[in-house]
Amino acid sequence: MSQPLAAGSLQGKTALVTGSSRGIGADTVRYLAEAGADVVINFRNKAPRAEKLAAELRELGARVLVVGADLTDPTSVQAMFSEVERTFGSLDVLVLNASGGMESGMAEDYALKLNRDAQVGVLESALPLLGRGARVVFVTSHQAHFIRTTPTMPEYEPVARSKRAGEDALREHIPALEERGIDFVVVSGDMIEGTITATLLERANPGAISARRESAGRLYNVSEFAAEVALAAVEPIPEDHTRLVGDTDSFQGE
Repeated sequence: MSQPLAAGSLQGKTALVTGSSRGIGADTVRYLAEAGADVVINFRNKAPRAEKLAAELRELGARVLVVGADLTDPTSVQAMFSEVERTFGSLDVLVLNASGGMESGMAEDYALKLNRDAQVGVLESALPLLGRGARVVFVTSHQAHFIRTTPTMPEYEPVARSKRAGEDALREHIPALEERGIDFVVVSGDMIEGTITATLLERANPGAISARRESAGRLYNVSEFAAEVALAAVEPIPEDHTRLVGDTDSFQGE
């Protein structure tokens, strides 16, 4: 993977990426570590994968904390941040990457619990560790960000609406965050090649990914999109607090 951040640009900073044992989260946490940050790898049930990634990052010289937590369980989330505080003392970058809702066997309200309620809960639990100059990055998709004006595949609609609800709930915190000197930015990407969501959508709706690729001209892969998420941790915040990655021609304004 190419390095999106200048070496040493995050030296002395601490970053936590939710859902970072694999996929976009794992590549994001790797980029942040390569830029000098101490990093927290969060996972729900992929401990061996998280520990393997941690070992690789420690070889690069990074200080790494691995913490399992169910983001829909406030007690579990609080325990995670208590461990972060004990290990690093504070937090400079919080990347809200973990999401879901297409998994089988989950309760009907799981998508909303994870993609809205848990996102707000994680932010509120992190606040005591976030000082002036800290930054919160929320990762979403164009299909969710634009769901109010642009329909998406029926299989993805409940997830899209729950992620948009999460984005809206987090945006309501912007004035309070600004008062504390904390930046907030949303990173929205098109469908990402190689993600679990793309795989599940393709399974439910064969041809969906190739059709979107043809419409957009190209789709970002996991490491390319993760690079954009990592850059959102340091680059200037757009006025509307939104960083759009990839083609948006097919989407109407919010």
